[in-house]
Amino acid sequence: MKVTRATFDDVMVPNYNPANMVPVRGEGSRVWDQEGAEYVDFAGGIAVNVLGHCHPELVKALNEQGSKLWHLSNVFTNEPSLRLAKKLADSTFADKVYFANSGAEANEAALKLARRWALDKYGEDKNQIIAFNKGFHGRTFFTVTVGGQAAYSDGFGPKPGAVTHCDYNDLAAFEAMISDKTCAVMMEPLQGEGGIITPDVEFVKGVRELCDKHNALLILDEVQSGVGRTGHLYAYMGLGVTPDILTTAKSLGGGFPIGAMLTTAGIAAHLKPGTHGSTYGGNPLACAVAEKALDIVNQPEVLEGVLKKEALFRKILGEINDKYHVFEEIRGQGMLLGCALNEKYQGRAKDFMTAATQEHLMCLIAGMNVIRFAPSLVIPDEDIVEGLARFERAIAAVVSAE
Repeated sequence: MKVTRATFDDVMVPNYNPANMVPVRGEGSRVWDQEGAEYVDFAGGIAVNVLGHCHPELVKALNEQGSKLWHLSNVFTNEPSLRLAKKLADSTFADKVYFANSGAEANEAALKLARRWALDKYGEDKNQIIAFNKGFHGRTFFTVTVGGQAAYSDGFGPKPGAVTHCDYNDLAAFEAMISDKTCAVMMEPLQGEGGIITPDVEFVKGVRELCDKHNALLILDEVQSGVGRTGHLYAYMGLGVTPDILTTAKSLGGGFPIGAMLTTAGIAAHLKPGTHGSTYGGNPLACAVAEKALDIVNQPEVLEGVLKKEALFRKILGEINDKYHVFEEIRGQGMLLGCALNEKYQGRAKDFMTAATQEHLMCLIAGMNVIRFAPSLVIPDEDIVEGLARFERAIAAVVSAE
């Protein structure tokens, strides 16, 4: 059957508006469309393709597991999920792991666990969840309500209650908001969708201390920042704080859908049999691929390489900006970077993204004022150089069209 971009308009629900080109094949940090045109991929499937496209070790893991066992219900366990859980626990603060299919589901599990923990230990009045403006935690109704962007949660009827929001990096406002009725605080250790906003270290430490003071759980949403993205296996490791619950997805599966919630044994004990579940959570195929991705990423040379590649991005982006004067700053860490547009180009991030696609570069936006890059952690330096040359041509096209 021949399908094209027009087929999307015929048969798909119109909640997306994808590019006109249709990718059909990828290798490393290069992608080819139906017409055979080649693109450099700085989008990474929105920080998902942590090792690029069709990494041979991930393909091998998928093929090997695919010939053994595809799926089981959670009436049974399986070897890949147990190996992956053990490696995640051994590499982090956590004792226990819960598997889901996505970041939203991992966050849903974290929020439900926090509410159940508070109910069991302190009673029904301790139910407030504090999150942060411009935050993003998924698209289920609970997680999108906790996310700090009302445009995503408005228009669907009554929202889950006892959820409040605070400005990110404003410790005084947070201190005024938290109380003994707070059961959990959910935050990203680097805001992704909200504009690639890096937290002040003292802010994160202050949030941790206030959570301890008020017996509230700190949930770190590392769906986008985790699995090596910032040059640490998880971003919290570079901030000097330890969460009570951590969520991870996106890069965890290297492109295969999987999410996980990590926590301590004492907190995990409150999700007793029957309190929560997932049909596909812990799927053997997903866990086999994720185990291999974690093995590769969690090596010193890979994590150190992320910071070297960040430096190369920043150097060339600085040179581009010296010519065209479109960025206010380059934000972010590691392979999660944001080009924040200056006052002259406010609201035009999508114009730059569209122009980049026309120059055969795949990139993203984070709001209307930030162009986002979330490429493979092992993207070759020559692909960075080539991709940024294409990005410069896109910038030139937008600037010259004025």
